Amino acid sequence: MKELLEVIAKALVDDPSSVVVNEEDRGSTLVLKLHVAGDDMGKVIGKQGRIAKAIRSVVKAAASKTDKKIIVDIVDD
Repeated sequence: MKELLEVIAKALVDDPSSVVVNEEDRGSTLVLKLHVAGDDMGKVIGKQGRIAKAIRSVVKAAASKTDKKIIVDIVDD
């Protein structure tokens, strides 16, 4: 899941080298924390959060075969 989120985020931003995804395992939940450059934050979130919602939907759909709940957290540095 981490790799999928990284590929999606790098395709959206102007500075792909600043994209970092941290994985945190909390038992039955997997938290993916997405860090991007401050200038690219709007591109990842989108108008009214539509892009962020779409990213979360794609990652959750890809994780549906696993028994873990996936949380995608977009972190502001």
